[in-house]
Amino acid sequence: MPVIRNLRRAVRGAKRRTVDLSHPSRSPLGNAVVNCVVYEHGVRQSGTCPVDEAMQRVGKSGEGFVWLGLHEPSEEEFARIAELFELHPLAVEDAVHAHQRPKLEAYGETLFAVFKTCRYVEHQELTATSEVVDTGELMVFTGHQFVITVRHGRHGSLGPLREGLEKTPELLAKGPSSVLHAIADHVVDEFLAVADAVQDDIDHVETAVFSEHAARAQGEAGRIYQLKRELLELRRAVTPLDRPLQALATRSLPSVDADIRTYFRDVADHQARVTEQITAYDALLDSILQAHLAQVTVAQNEDMRKITAWAAIVAVPTMVCGVYGMNFDHMPELRWRYGYPLTLTVITLACFVIHRGFRRNGWL
Repeated sequence: MPVIRNLRRAVRGAKRRTVDLSHPSRSPLGNAVVNCVVYEHGVRQSGTCPVDEAMQRVGKSGEGFVWLGLHEPSEEEFARIAELFELHPLAVEDAVHAHQRPKLEAYGETLFAVFKTCRYVEHQELTATSEVVDTGELMVFTGHQFVITVRHGRHGSLGPLREGLEKTPELLAKGPSSVLHAIADHVVDEFLAVADAVQDDIDHVETAVFSEHAARAQGEAGRIYQLKRELLELRRAVTPLDRPLQALATRSLPSVDADIRTYFRDVADHQARVTEQITAYDALLDSILQAHLAQVTVAQNEDMRKITAWAAIVAVPTMVCGVYGMNFDHMPELRWRYGYPLTLTVITLACFVIHRGFRRNGWL
């Protein structure tokens, strides 16, 4: 199992694309504005420009949209952007302070979507304190001529996603809703990857619990409980996303292209699959925990039977010695030459018979 587990981790690591944090379109360091790009007819326009100039450029041409990426902006940094794009104050507050549940809200012609991003935390050995699932937040504002992404946390970079979208200009030509779909699809794909990785941990715990010496192992209950806690964190990221995805797939919403709506159905199906996996994992962990507790109970009962059996054996010489230690004048066999060896013989024989009986019945 350890060899297979390490091989799976190596394959997952090889599949992940490395992100160069020094690249201006992906770096979360420094200014809150990660990137500001203009797209026309699905093609990225050369050069970069301030946000207000980018909006003026799109407004004059009447084509394309602006994609503005932000990382953990402060209220002061986001105030000017909110004024420029006429964003609703409630959505602005949620985007700045984060810690929101996944949701979808419409404010006039602007859609505000909140996603939870997830990352599997690699570890050599699962312990009762291991961090398995790390979450962040991603907020997306979409209008007819703009997309604003606000990212919270050290993972969930959209640089590779942006590069992948730029290779399909026909999809980007559908407008900001194509970016919203790509982000939703990316987030749900990460859910699937995390769920598959968590399954490895569950398999490892299951193997340990049903091993030969599982009942004597220390900390198995703590590891199972920690996995359930981490699985709960994943559930909080996945389950609330069901209604927003269903709305994007079935309802006519502002700035969402009708052709893109079909793509959201596929994302909703994947999200439903992750939800089912998490529910199954939680039920499996409950069963594993109950099995482990039953094993511990059985082991304790075996220990108690052994202690009771030895106590019964020791009771024989204790009783005989107690009788002959009462110091009465008229005790049987006190003056007999063979009284002492006879007493020891009777004690030994009685203990042997009792011990054999307990062994035959499986108590020893």
